[in-house]
Amino acid sequence: MTEISDSHILVVDDDDRIRDLLKKFLSKRKFRVSTAADAAKAQARMRSMDFDLIVLDVMMPGMDGFELTEAVRENRDTPILLLTARGEAEDRIRGLSLGADDYLAKPFEPEELVLRINAILRRARPAGAEHKKVRFGRFQFELGNGALTDGETRLRLTGGEETLLKALARDVGQTVSRYDLCELTGGGERAVDVQMTRLRRKIESDPRQPVHLQTIRGEGYKLIADAIFED
Repeated sequence: MTEISDSHILVVDDDDRIRDLLKKFLSKRKFRVSTAADAAKAQARMRSMDFDLIVLDVMMPGMDGFELTEAVRENRDTPILLLTARGEAEDRIRGLSLGADDYLAKPFEPEELVLRINAILRRARPAGAEHKKVRFGRFQFELGNGALTDGETRLRLTGGEETLLKALARDVGQTVSRYDLCELTGGGERAVDVQMTRLRRKIESDPRQPVHLQTIRGEGYKLIADAIFED
């Protein structure tokens, strides 16, 4: 398994045993690991250091993982992987809606955690190869590396958002069914809707009246583009 082993990960969990186990396991996989026992300590770590990814327990006393995710997203794009003892759909939806990149229910296999971490880090550090580009409004999206740019500024996408935008960009002007989008993202219809709402907030001038990411009632979504480029 290829791992992005130079990455610095912040593990936030109030359970001393789990926190220590995760640090030992991830350190053995050559990740750099810092830890925090609660949200306040995590925020202090983030003020003094930059991290490539945050592994965050949801069920913490005081400020929980959802609240910390929301606070992080106010000024940071650091990828977030949520951990929870509960696997209910409502929790997954809430985590995604707040900007988490992935969600893993406890108990989990350590190898699965590493696979998910690597997948998130690869999305955050895409390869530089260029393929088809789609331009809509002031934005440009490259299917090859998943880069969404606003002029010279690159906008960070969560894994689900990138998957949705790639699916729509491959079939510009065509309706992509909600079923197909669910299959691609591995989530339900509500998860797709939540991530589409987040995409619109990044792309549309008025997310309530989208111009580029349009809903086709009863069918799915489609992307309206101004130009397509083949490289």
